[in-house]
Amino acid sequence: MAQEYKLKGLAALDLANGEKREVEVEGIENGKVLLARVGGTTHAMSSNCTHYGAPLKLGVLNPEGRLTCAWHGACFNVGTGDVEDAPALDPLAKFEVYEKSGAVYIKGEEATIKASRRNPNVKCAAQGQEKVVVVGGGSGAMGAVQALREQGFKGNITIISKEPNLPIDRTKLSKALIADKSKVEWRSQEWFDSASISTVSDEVKSIDFKSQTVSTKSDKSHTYTKLILASGGTPKMLPLPGFKELSNIFLLRTIPDVQAILEAVGEKKGKNVVIIGSSFIGMEVANALSSNNTVTVVGMEEAPLEKVMGSEVGKIFQKLIAKNGVKFQMGASVDSAKASSDDKSKVGSVSLKDGTNLPADLVVLGVGVTPATEYLQENGAIQLEKDGSIRTNESFEVEGHSGVYAIGDIATYPYHGPGGNGSLTRIEHWNVAQNAGRSAAASIAKPTAAPKRFIPVFWSAMGSQLRYCGNTPHGWDDLVLQGQPDEAKFAAFYGKGDTVVAVASMQMDPVMSKSAELMRRSKMPTLDELRKGKSVLDVGLPSEVKI
Repeated sequence: MAQEYKLKGLAALDLANGEKREVEVEGIENGKVLLARVGGTTHAMSSNCTHYGAPLKLGVLNPEGRLTCAWHGACFNVGTGDVEDAPALDPLAKFEVYEKSGAVYIKGEEATIKASRRNPNVKCAAQGQEKVVVVGGGSGAMGAVQALREQGFKGNITIISKEPNLPIDRTKLSKALIADKSKVEWRSQEWFDSASISTVSDEVKSIDFKSQTVSTKSDKSHTYTKLILASGGTPKMLPLPGFKELSNIFLLRTIPDVQAILEAVGEKKGKNVVIIGSSFIGMEVANALSSNNTVTVVGMEEAPLEKVMGSEVGKIFQKLIAKNGVKFQMGASVDSAKASSDDKSKVGSVSLKDGTNLPADLVVLGVGVTPATEYLQENGAIQLEKDGSIRTNESFEVEGHSGVYAIGDIATYPYHGPGGNGSLTRIEHWNVAQNAGRSAAASIAKPTAAPKRFIPVFWSAMGSQLRYCGNTPHGWDDLVLQGQPDEAKFAAFYGKGDTVVAVASMQMDPVMSKSAELMRRSKMPTLDELRKGKSVLDVGLPSEVKI
């Protein structure tokens, strides 16, 4: 039952418009709420982001009452507490706030104040003839099914995933090598049951779009009235001698993959680990395995992530991870994997084309993914793009297939962020998949809803936390660095011409989140202005959204 609680140190609701303030709640140990004033009204809500717990006082509050977390870009409506953008799933709790007798009070339940969140309203007894089938069990699938229930969809929902678990926070696999499914599953089976969402562990083998039927490898058939394709990506294997034949060579996509890697490392560790690939997955795994192992990263570029981030920024990441003992072989090409002298079935070393031989008790490949659309390769009813992805419109509906949606790693969609101009783009970001799932759900639950455009956000753990927003569908040709790059404290602004198309930052919060909000409004400073010292944190946020 809600009770009245006094807010510590406040005599009046004296916040200015656009101001936010974290305050303690008297009588509740570690109890805090966030106050935010928008349009002349002061709101009281949960103080921490429901994603990973970031203090929302560090976030960005815009004029229409949208609060963006500084860490990973989750967005909330301060008026309702509802989630507006991924990656948060739970909304913020809202509390009545008022002045009384020279003090400020809120009304709320102690447990809710401590939890700093509220449960989404998804309980449902499915009814009617509508049937949504979701192929895949990742971020996009989770975003879609929850949003369907939140937006009032009462029909049947079925998730079909070939993974032996419920939808997971896949980012924790490469960043922390967590193998316990209970620590990475977003929701419990009880949650899905209460929402009348069926979860099926099976692999889709084909789809008959005419009869609206999904067939699986266990010879089961699932009919649908709406279909969401969210099958994600398939990690690439190196087509080189030894890599398919020898054991202890791993890809990383699923919980079983992490379990196999950790088993090969062993409790005593002390292993020689070779990571092939110096992009996000490779760098994150190298960082996660660096303790008490000898880890070497092999990359074809001159610096890690050079193609995406540039050599200057890539070398910052390399320096950070090298502090943890990770070694690098950059500008290198792999020749083959060689068998161990002790066990010919297992890898023992990796040979490079320059003759270098790297001892390897295990190898982890991080050389990219391809869209997981194998089940559509021979389907004449759908035309795949050259990379195997599926072209969609702005609502992520598949061209030529009404009521069929493609989201996440398999979707090529019109991008309208800075420099995009509607260019067809495929983005392998966790947030993009979940936001696309939310968009598809909105189209199904409310067919007249206009497409909701968003700025892609990405993050990574490479010795320090990297934040990234925007996208470079046409590449970038100039870079402005602010901060202290030598101390891994920087903001990197990537430009196409004078237009900033992407921003990366470390230890400069909330630069990324503020930049994303400015991008939504087409108010991002030019590259030349930033080069002259202008700070995005000093730029005001107009009300109009122009993306």
